[in-house]
Amino acid sequence: MKDNDIVELYWKRSESAVSQSQKKYGGYCGVIAGNILGSREDSEECVNDTWMKAWNNIPPIRPSRLSVFFGRITRNLAIDRYRRNKAEKHGGGQTALCLEELAECVGDSGEFSDDFILKDAINRFLHELSPDRRKIFMLRYWYMYPIKEIAGKTNTSEGAVKMSLQRTRTSLRNFLEEEGFGI
Repeated sequence: MKDNDIVELYWKRSESAVSQSQKKYGGYCGVIAGNILGSREDSEECVNDTWMKAWNNIPPIRPSRLSVFFGRITRNLAIDRYRRNKAEKHGGGQTALCLEELAECVGDSGEFSDDFILKDAINRFLHELSPDRRKIFMLRYWYMYPIKEIAGKTNTSEGAVKMSLQRTRTSLRNFLEEEGFGI
């Protein structure tokens, strides 16, 4: 089923919208949540919560790309759950490592900024990266893949992935400082 058809089901308040979303994007959202949480049960709950949140937001929102819309919802829910678990002493894994690595670039406020100006700056920075460096960066910090899996997905060595990430973080930090963001 096409994305436009699924969105129309949501607008018509048809319950099949959720089942069609799950069928088309359930695996994709499951990978996102799984990489952040490292727990199958928590990941499944986040994916189920994604459909509820989508149901509550469509309408009035009419997303043009459901993969991005569902992916963002899942990621935000998984990060919220990760923080809750960490506060309850149940955290760990890739998410903590990724957040620590990024803290050297964007600071360590403990919160993800909703500041439009910062998002715009980061998007401009990512747009200037080579496709390979951007892919490695996004696999690590958006999808939160382990270094070993990124190496496999990009057909490079783990050392090359680590070096690319280090250089990109340093470039991001310098870029943000030039843009006037105090780190």
